[in-house]
Amino acid sequence: MPNITFNGLGSGLQVADIVNAIVGAEKVPFETRLNRKEAAMTTDISAVGALKSALQKVQDSMSNLADADRYQLREAKGNDDFISMASNKDAEVGNYSVKVDTLAEKHKLLSEGIDSEEVVGEGTLTINSGDNSFEVVASDTATLADIRDAINDSDDNDSVIATIITDDDGQHLVLSSKETGLANAITIVVDDVGDVGVDGFNNTDADGLSRLAYEPNSESPNYSLSMDEATPAVDAQITIDGSLVVTNSTNTFTNVIDGVDITAKKKHSVDDDLSSVTLSENNANIEAGINDFVKNYNSLLTLSKTLGQAGEGSTGPLVGDSLLRGVMSKLRQQVSTPFETSGGESISLSQLGVRSDRYGVLTLDKSDLNEFVAKDVDGIQNFFVGSEDAPGFAASVDTLMKFYTDSDGVIQSRIDSKKNQLDNLDDDRLSFSRRMDDLEARLYSQYNAMDLLVANLNATGSYITAQLDNMPGVVKQNK
Repeated sequence: MPNITFNGLGSGLQVADIVNAIVGAEKVPFETRLNRKEAAMTTDISAVGALKSALQKVQDSMSNLADADRYQLREAKGNDDFISMASNKDAEVGNYSVKVDTLAEKHKLLSEGIDSEEVVGEGTLTINSGDNSFEVVASDTATLADIRDAINDSDDNDSVIATIITDDDGQHLVLSSKETGLANAITIVVDDVGDVGVDGFNNTDADGLSRLAYEPNSESPNYSLSMDEATPAVDAQITIDGSLVVTNSTNTFTNVIDGVDITAKKKHSVDDDLSSVTLSENNANIEAGINDFVKNYNSLLTLSKTLGQAGEGSTGPLVGDSLLRGVMSKLRQQVSTPFETSGGESISLSQLGVRSDRYGVLTLDKSDLNEFVAKDVDGIQNFFVGSEDAPGFAASVDTLMKFYTDSDGVIQSRIDSKKNQLDNLDDDRLSFSRRMDDLEARLYSQYNAMDLLVANLNATGSYITAQLDNMPGVVKQNK
């Protein structure tokens, strides 16, 4: 558009109004048509997006029913102050009593009091705990703190923690095993270079570095009790049903009963009641999964009726749409399709208590479902899960939903197509806007040229009239 326009100075015409009217007459039909297309595409994207979301919820509701590992679970009851439990599908239904006799303890050794500035002794400490064995070298200037740091900083040390406790007798080196149980008891063999006795080096006396030796086996040549046992290493022990004694290096007894882990937390005293373990079958996933499916299916059904509504009052955005008709028809067919049970017979959802009224709304009869669960839970599992050769109900619904809801599925392809068309509409708008700018500029140019021509003609006419009025012999009439 020109920056400066003239409003009919020569012709008296309203040039701006005329140009705006002509350009507007071109714009209105085009913009109306594009706005209508844009609204239709946007509505379609929103509608099929809502349909996709509802279908995904139906698909997600199959997760509890499609996983074989969620069927026939075992529920362990009996957690109390003394024990806690965990179970898996390998556990068999039953009842047990459990008594905690002892809790597993970490081994802890304590040295005699040594002055903080005193050189402990030169030599090598070989420390063992469980499967871990490592050496620590003590120099001829090493204090107890130096030895503590050397133990903790050793790259080969995976089993022992060293610390120092100070009392009135001096510093005490404390070694604690990281793991509980007898198997992780600590032994310390000393090669005492700085302690030379009458018979040579003495690695087991109470002098020099030998003060940190500990080997309780009296038959060992390294036998020494130079360090005190502050806390003995102890295995955990439980008694099941009054007679079955089980020990373990930790307080967790894995698979001590088939499919059951028991963790000892507190020792039973003489007056305490024994812990009672009850194992029962848990098939809660079946009712929960079916309820979830029924709820989401009914929500989808309500949405489909709204999207496909036809009538004088209002019309749904997907009325008559083959996508909506197709997916609902296939899903209804899936709901009524029978699948094989473990016994080879075929059943459908209706035999599991899922009913459909005349409007297609589903409900679940829990008594019918519980009756079937009690009679043939394996059959229900096979109905939903199926096998690699013959997919069950859940897998079939999942496959059907994926056809529509996957990132490369039917619905997403349609959404992507509509979005591309919307992008094309934006391009059309931009192109049309440029054409209208060119038209407006051209009209102003033409009208301004005409206006200038008229102004020139008017000026010429006025000049001729003035010349004629001034000619001799011309009588000027009064007007």
